[in-house]
Amino acid sequence: MTNIHAKVLVVGGGVGGVAAALTAARRGLHVVLSEPTRWIGGVLTSQAVPPDEHRWIEQFGCTATYRQLRADIRDYYRRHYPLTDTARADRYLNPGAAKVSDLCHEPRVTLAVLEALLAPHRASGRVEVRLEHAPVSAEVDQDAIQAVTLEHLPTGDLVTIAADWVVDATETGDLLPMAGVEYVTGAESVETTGEPHAPSVPAPLNMQPVSVCFAVDHRPGEDHRIDKPALYQHFADARIEHWPGSQLSFEAPHPKLLTPVQHFFDPNPDGDHTAIRPDYADERVGSMDKNLWTFRRIAARQNFRPGAYPSDITLVNWPQVDYWEGPVIEAPDGARHAERARHLSLSFLYWLQTEAPRPDGGTGWPGLKLRGDLLGDSPDGLALAPYIRESRRIVAEHTITEQEIALEVRGNHGAAEHRDSIGIGMYRIDLHPSTGGDPYIDIPCLPFQVPLGGLLPVRVRNLLPAAKNIGTTHITNGAYRMPLVEWNVGEVDAHLIAYCEEHGCTPSQVRAKDDLLADFQSELTASGVELAWPRVAGY
Repeated sequence: MTNIHAKVLVVGGGVGGVAAALTAARRGLHVVLSEPTRWIGGVLTSQAVPPDEHRWIEQFGCTATYRQLRADIRDYYRRHYPLTDTARADRYLNPGAAKVSDLCHEPRVTLAVLEALLAPHRASGRVEVRLEHAPVSAEVDQDAIQAVTLEHLPTGDLVTIAADWVVDATETGDLLPMAGVEYVTGAESVETTGEPHAPSVPAPLNMQPVSVCFAVDHRPGEDHRIDKPALYQHFADARIEHWPGSQLSFEAPHPKLLTPVQHFFDPNPDGDHTAIRPDYADERVGSMDKNLWTFRRIAARQNFRPGAYPSDITLVNWPQVDYWEGPVIEAPDGARHAERARHLSLSFLYWLQTEAPRPDGGTGWPGLKLRGDLLGDSPDGLALAPYIRESRRIVAEHTITEQEIALEVRGNHGAAEHRDSIGIGMYRIDLHPSTGGDPYIDIPCLPFQVPLGGLLPVRVRNLLPAAKNIGTTHITNGAYRMPLVEWNVGEVDAHLIAYCEEHGCTPSQVRAKDDLLADFQSELTASGVELAWPRVAGY
């Protein structure tokens, strides 16, 4: 077993983990960053999900470094891709020209940009990245983590990292049980949180579904059908109360109204691709009946020179691949559910290729080609990792509840203001059909702040969360789980660690003492972290 020491150990190389490692290195701290897959970037890369954001993202509503990341992604396309002159000149280039995001793009591009950001710090030795390493145990003494042991997954070799500070940026809060950090999972009761949409009794295994995404293009006249998955008939026949029929179909419930909506599917549509963009004002009422092909498209062939792309490329992260048969964490059969989630996605692809109804009266698009080469070349051609919507969550000094951010509770008063704000975000409270049998819960939300208290465990002094494991509830996680908030939290974690090192204080002391908090918030503001929203009409 190898033993090394770092000032900061970041476990998990997702969005928040990379932000934490990058910021810590820029603050002069030595960092070890581990990641269980072959790709850093988490939801934007190994999970292959384009960024869901908000209507003001091009002007404000994120940190300066996150805005720079978005600019770097667009610049990467301008430098390396055969864009048309019109696309190259577009300040707000959207490579996929998709419905879900103003910046739908290929996961490999985010990976390349993140690698470039870390490159000088890796070269200097300030950041050490350990890919395909997952945590297996933690040593704790007197309410502080002393070391974490990682396993190199391909070989089984172990390495123990002693660190002064530990950031849990894992997708499912893996360090929390290992280190004995107080945490919750699933849905808290209304008695605990007072939330209007909380259940009457707690349900720790009632979590949002995972989705295993995949990318396809369409080659008419070619046959790219996969073998029939072993569980295909199971998923074709399965029925649940809140779903209108088979999940292997184009019909799904409307997220707000819960009434059946018939989607349609039209690969490589002609027409003005630039007219397809997020309709934020719609808030999803009536917006779910559009073409699934363009919903999360990551490459619109019309953005590129004629002939450069034989087809658009679309990313399948649709309701049809949400897996709700059981949670992938905390349950004894979690690994089985994670594997079955992959079978659901393969089953849906097979259905698209062989049985899906076409407008011409035929069935199936055999020319749909699985593009696993764009997602890391996993053995089954799907994304390297499942898209995780819900994690273990710390019991925090402050738990963010629905009453603080929901429009129907707050009305015209705006979201609750926090004296200890360390960032901002905006997304509706978006809960997909759950492992406990809940239907969609889709609640209008107000532009909100991220309180420092939501980042601080109630007891353990030197661990900070940097993913979906912050102090939210099952309900509010649905709004705080987006990449721009994860990035904000990871970035602030590193600034907080550097501040505590320089001033000889603890994170809890920074929050408790007005002078320290004001000084720290001034540092954040100077670093481009927005702490409050401007006055937004209608909110």
